[in-house]
Amino acid sequence: MDTTRQGAAVNARGIGVEGPRGWAFRGVDVSAEPGTLIAVQGPSGSGRTCLLLALAGRMRITEGHATVAGFPLPKRMGTVRGRTAIAHVPGIADLEPALTVGEHLQEQALLGRRLKGSVFGALPWGRRYKDATRARVNAALAAAGLDPDTLPKGLRTTVRDLERLEALRLSIALAVMHDPQLLAVDDIDLKLSADERELAWQLLRDLALTGLTVVAACTDAPADALLVSTAPAGTAAAPAPAPEPAPVTIPDQHGPHGQPTLQAQHPPQGSQDQQGPQDRHSSQDRQAPHGQADTRKEEAAHAFAKTGRA
Repeated sequence: MDTTRQGAAVNARGIGVEGPRGWAFRGVDVSAEPGTLIAVQGPSGSGRTCLLLALAGRMRITEGHATVAGFPLPKRMGTVRGRTAIAHVPGIADLEPALTVGEHLQEQALLGRRLKGSVFGALPWGRRYKDATRARVNAALAAAGLDPDTLPKGLRTTVRDLERLEALRLSIALAVMHDPQLLAVDDIDLKLSADERELAWQLLRDLALTGLTVVAACTDAPADALLVSTAPAGTAAAPAPAPEPAPVTIPDQHGPHGQPTLQAQHPPQGSQDQQGPQDRHSSQDRQAPHGQADTRKEEAAHAFAKTGRA
């Protein structure tokens, strides 16, 4: 694997992807030279993964214009797919938990040889094939910063036994094994600690320094990356919480005949024909004996406290 690459320039104007449930994203502009670290930032569900797949030639854009490595999208999607790679994309570039690190690397090396070379050149026997495969695997591991000696069982370590950052490094190693011009990485900071996130971003910076164009979806982008946002423009702020209902107060006052009366903090206005619940209770209390008025007073207080009505 080459240590220096010719990265892919990315130019997009007003691109968007529309699906059966509406727009995944739209109105996105990107202008990046080869070897640029691009951070796609936005809230969950704002179309970050769809934008990565569109720039990698794996999802058709439905509006706008874009070119990747000089090839227009969506007209030359097949050509763009052959020059790009994706990593850490759920449902598309998943690692198999039961397979070992070595098995993933061997499988990817064999797949790449069959895609790029003749059938006879990919036959897995002979010293030339084994040496070439070993060199390609070692170079991919070095580029991703994954040292087999630090793993519990070396290359025989299963994916389920890897830490999250180690699994991310393995996914990137598989993606860069065949010298892509653009690498798209999804959820670079998902479930990683602050220190692990910094290590992950440093890995992507090192890859960009080799000439590879890197596009990474994230929640928080570093300051040195080219920021592309998928957040909808003019997103309305969250509505303020509704105010608490005014409390009902029952002051210790007495009516004209020395009997207690029920009064709310904000008595309703209107004629006697449109009396509120508290007015009706007050009238009943004035007509009831002293003991019954106290009982009704307590029941009314509970009722108002329950409904929050003043």
